Amino acid sequence: MGRLIRSLSLGMVALLGVGALHANAATPALQSQKAEPPSSVAKGNNWDVTPVASGYRLTLRLAAPAPMRASLPLLAVDGVPIGVARQSPDQRTLTLLTTDPAVLKARDVRLIWSGDVGKSTGRNRSQAAGPTDAHWLKAKQGPPLTADPGALGKYQVDTAEYNLGDEAVYLPGLGQRSEVRGKVYTPRGAVGPRPLVLLLHGRHQYCYGGDELTPSDKPWPCSGGAKPVPSFRGYDGPAQALASSGYQVVSISANAVNAYDGDVYDSGAQARAELILDHLALWKKWSTIGGGPFGRTFVGKVNLQSVGLMGHSRGGEGVARAAVLNADRGGQYGIRAVLPLAPTDFARATVPGVAMSVLLPYCDGDVADLQGQKFYDDTRDSVTGDNAPRSTVTVLGTNHNFFNTEWTPGQSEAPSGDDWFGEEKESPCGAKYAGRLTAKEQQAVGTAYIAGFFRLQLGHETKFLPQFDGSDARAASAGRAVVRVVSQAPLVSRRDVNALAKALPAGSVTGKASATVCAGVTQPSGRMAATPTCMTTNDWANAPHWGTAWYAARTPTTAVTKLSWTGTDGVLRLNLPAWQRDVRRFAALSFRAAPDPAGAPKTDLSVRVVDGRGRAAVVPVSAVSDALVRMPGRGDSGLPKNLLRTVRIPVGSLKGVDLRDVRAVELRTDRVARGSAYVSDVAFSSPGVGLSAPARLLPQLSASNVTVKEGDKGTKSMDFWVTLSRPSIRPVSVYVETSGDLGTAVGDVTRQLVFKPGQVRQKVSVPVTGNTRDSYDLPFNLVLSAPREGLLNQSFGHGVVIDDDATPTLTVGNGAAGEKAGAVRFPVKLSAPSDKIVNVFGVLTDGTAVIRKDYLGEYDDGTTPPNRTVEGYVEPGKTVGDLPVRLVDDKVKEPAETFSVKVQAVDGAEIKLPVTVKATITDND
Repeated sequence: MGRLIRSLSLGMVALLGVGALHANAATPALQSQKAEPPSSVAKGNNWDVTPVASGYRLTLRLAAPAPMRASLPLLAVDGVPIGVARQSPDQRTLTLLTTDPAVLKARDVRLIWSGDVGKSTGRNRSQAAGPTDAHWLKAKQGPPLTADPGALGKYQVDTAEYNLGDEAVYLPGLGQRSEVRGKVYTPRGAVGPRPLVLLLHGRHQYCYGGDELTPSDKPWPCSGGAKPVPSFRGYDGPAQALASSGYQVVSISANAVNAYDGDVYDSGAQARAELILDHLALWKKWSTIGGGPFGRTFVGKVNLQSVGLMGHSRGGEGVARAAVLNADRGGQYGIRAVLPLAPTDFARATVPGVAMSVLLPYCDGDVADLQGQKFYDDTRDSVTGDNAPRSTVTVLGTNHNFFNTEWTPGQSEAPSGDDWFGEEKESPCGAKYAGRLTAKEQQAVGTAYIAGFFRLQLGHETKFLPQFDGSDARAASAGRAVVRVVSQAPLVSRRDVNALAKALPAGSVTGKASATVCAGVTQPSGRMAATPTCMTTNDWANAPHWGTAWYAARTPTTAVTKLSWTGTDGVLRLNLPAWQRDVRRFAALSFRAAPDPAGAPKTDLSVRVVDGRGRAAVVPVSAVSDALVRMPGRGDSGLPKNLLRTVRIPVGSLKGVDLRDVRAVELRTDRVARGSAYVSDVAFSSPGVGLSAPARLLPQLSASNVTVKEGDKGTKSMDFWVTLSRPSIRPVSVYVETSGDLGTAVGDVTRQLVFKPGQVRQKVSVPVTGNTRDSYDLPFNLVLSAPREGLLNQSFGHGVVIDDDATPTLTVGNGAAGEKAGAVRFPVKLSAPSDKIVNVFGVLTDGTAVIRKDYLGEYDDGTTPPNRTVEGYVEPGKTVGDLPVRLVDDKVKEPAETFSVKVQAVDGAEIKLPVTVKATITDND
C-alpha cells in the first residue's frame, strides 16, 4: 500500500486524513494511561509543535509514505500553508521551523502541496460548466503541417539498455550516489554523427512491491523485495519518432534523486543536472573511444555538439539547470534545445542562449500552477542579443502523468494514477469530460511536440516552424487536441515594439481608458516591489504568470499592462521611432493578451496600424485569435488558468498601409463598451530557428557559503558575497533573498543587486542575533534568482549559524509517589536553561514492584514481553522537567514497593551514563 499511496495526487493524504491510513495498535485500556510528553505547546493525534531556538518546530507524522509529487510538500495549519517541509527518507515525517504564532493555537495540521494552494483537494470538483467551455470544445484549429513529426520516419529503430549499477555515480547536489541507467534508441543504418536527444523523467515513486510499509533511512536502492519503477521506459513514443527520423535518443533513470530530494536544499534540480552531464560524459567516451556496454557500436555515431534535453516534471527543472550548468562549465556539450514538460520552477531560473519550448498541460493535477510558464517569462528578455527562440505550448485536456506510459494506468508496470482524479462530465478536466484527452491521445500530442521541437532545433527541419511560431499549426497525429502556442522569435527575426512592462509615456492612452502596469497577485504573494497586483486570488493555480516561487518568494513576477476601459473611444498608442518603421521583412505583428478574470468572460479590442500618411488597417482581435476568451473552467480547482496567449496578425493582411513607414500600433476599445484585459510583448517578427548554443560568454553569478558563531548578545552581520566570474560590459542584476528556516536568530533579507560594468563582487549582510542559551545550529540559504545579463552558477549560498553556548549538564533524582497519583515522576534538572528539547531515555527494572502489576512502561501495548522503555523531557527555556512512569492503582493492601530506572541515553544535555535512580510507591489501600 505504501508505494501506491506515493502515486496518489492532489493532496490525497490530506483528503483521506493521515490518521485514517492505519489504526493505533495500543489497547484502549493501556492507551488511556499513557503519559503525555510535556514538551509540546500544541499537538494532535499525528502532529506536534515544540519550541526551539529559532521559533517552533512543527512535525507531522504520516501513517504511510507521502505521495511522490513534483510539487513541494507544505505544512498547513488550520488550512493556511506555513512553509515548505523537509521530508524524512521514508517519506513519513515532515518537519519545518517557523516563527508563525498561528502554530500555538493550531487545531489541525495537514500536508498540502504547492500546486494545490488555495483550492479544494477533495473530489467535489467544479460541477457546473464554465461560461466559455462550449467555445473551447469547438475551438478553432490551426492550419495543418505539411509533415507529421509524430509519424515514424524511414529508419528502423534498435533499442538497448545500459545499467552500470544502482549507486554508480556520486551526485554532489544530492549528497548521495545514484544509478546510471538508460534506454537507448538508435536509427538502424543511419550514417555519420547524429544529434543526441536525452530524456529525463520526473519525481514519481521510485520503488514498488516488496515490504512497502517498513520505514527505511536508506530508501535507495530498493530493498525488501521491492523493484525500481522503470519511469525511464515511459517515453517510447517520442523516442521512436525521433530515432526513426535519424536522431540518437537515450532516456535515463533518476530514481535515486527521487528517493533523496525531499531533504535537498533545491529539491534536486542541481542533482538532476549533474546526472545528465554524467550521462553525456559517458556518451562522449562511447562515441569517441568506445568501451562500456556497447564496445565500438557508437564510435563516430553521436554528435555531442548537437544535444537536446527533454525533462518531465521536476526533470524539467533539471534539464533547464543542466543547460546552464553546462555553460557554467565552459559549454563542453552543445546543448542547443531544452523542452521542459509540465515542469517545476521553484527558484526562478533563466535559460538564455538555448532554444526552449515549455509544454504546459492545462489539466496538470500535480504542478497545477503551471509554474513552468515562468521559464519563458523570466528568460525572454533576460540577456541582450539573445538569438535563441522560445515558446510555450499549452495543451487543453492533458494531465501531468500521462505523457509517461509508466505513470499511466493500464500501461505502467508499477501502480499509477490520474493526477487529475475527478470523474465528472462537466469540469473541463474531469475524466469523462468531452474535451479531456485519453491517455493515448495525450501521448500522441506529446510525441508530436517533443519530436517536432527537436527536429526543428537540432535538425533545422524548418517545415516544423509553424508548429512553434504562434500560428498554432497542427500535426495530424495530435488529433483533436486544442493547442495554443506563445512564441518569441529569435532576435535576428524580431523587432520588439514595447514589452508593456513599464509605465507608458504621458499621452499614450486617450479616451475612456487607462493603462496600469501590474505584477503578482494580492494574497498570499510576498512580492518584493510595490507594483499593483494583476488579479485577486488565493489560488495560485489560476495565475501561472504571477504566483510566487517557493524558494524565491519575493522575486517580482512578470509585469504586464492592464488596459481597462469604460467607453468605445479608448486608445493605447505605441509610436514607432524612425529606425523601427520599415516592417516589410516581418511576417506578423503579435502580442500576448488575456481577459481580466474580474471582467466579462469574453472581450475584444481592435488593432489599428497607422502609416506616415495617416492610412490605417484595422483588425479585430477576435478575427485572428481567441486570446481574449477566458479559458475553460468555472472558477474552481485552479480553473480557469489566466494565461497570456498569442494575438498574431499577418503583416500581409494590413492592406493599404505603407509597410516601409509604419508610425504607430494602436489598441482600441471600439469593439466592447466596457472591459479589461492584460496585454504584453508587442513585436513584429518572422519565424526562425535562430542561433542556439551554450551561453558560455555570459558572466556567472555565485553566492558564497558562510558559517558564523551565534555570539552571546547583540546583533552581528553575517556577510555573504555574491560574485561574477568575470567583469561585464553591461550592468548585471540578480535578486537575492534569505530562504529556509530563519527563526528569530536570522534576519530576513530581500534585495536586487546590480553590478555596474567592471564590478565583480557585492556583499549581502544578514543580521544574526546572539544569546547565551544552548541551541541548535541553524542552516538557511541565500537564493539568487531571475538574473539579467548573467547565468546562475552557485545560485544557493548556504549559511549556518553555529550555536557557541555550552551544553548544560543534567541530573536525575529518585522519585516517590502514592499509587493513587497515577504516575511517579523522577525529577530532571538542567544546570542552565536551553533552547533545545532535552530528552531522557531509560529502561525500567523491577524491584519489589513488578511491571504491569504495579507500574507500566511508557509504550506498553499489552503484548509479551512488556515494553520497559521510559522517556522524560525538559522543555526549551526551562531548567526542570520530569521522567514520568505510570502507576497501577490496585485494591490490594501492601507495603511500600520499589523499582528503578536505568538512564541510558540523553539528548541535548551532558551527563555521565548510565545513571540508575529508584522510585518508591506507597500504598493507599
